[in-house]
Amino acid sequence: MAEAADVDVDDAPPKKKGGKGMLIGLLAMLLLGGGGFYATFSGMLALPFGGGDAEEAHQEPPEDHGESADVAFVEIPQMLVTLGPSARSRLLRLSATLEIEPGREEEVTKLMPRVKDVINSYLQALDEADVERPAAMARMRAHLLRRIRIVAGEDAVRDLLITEFVLQ
Repeated sequence: MAEAADVDVDDAPPKKKGGKGMLIGLLAMLLLGGGGFYATFSGMLALPFGGGDAEEAHQEPPEDHGESADVAFVEIPQMLVTLGPSARSRLLRLSATLEIEPGREEEVTKLMPRVKDVINSYLQALDEADVERPAAMARMRAHLLRRIRIVAGEDAVRDLLITEFVLQ
């Protein structure tokens, strides 16, 4: 027993402090998490399981109505929208047509000022870089269609057909 008491505490290996490694790991985790959030939130990166802009950009293919499909169209008057102050191309000219349910032409035509307002509001918020991306047209079309359906009714508007899109 006397020998057990003579054991020196100094002979035991010193305890390592894991604070530095833990701090570096935590910092790396925060940086990567923040970068991933920013990339997803800004639209640079799409979520693989849906949600957010990736879901909106991927539209379901239009239903096959066959040869005898009833369809109606309402033209949206040509719009000229001013882009942000940092854009080289200052103006965006857009012409589009709404594909709607037959018999709802008058209802959608009455709402045209609201439809033009949501289109104008969305396009003015865009930056020139947003317009020049490879998938920009599909993404903008999906965003605009979603907003128009909110105004005109989900069951009234089938599709948005962009007939002219010019940066000036």
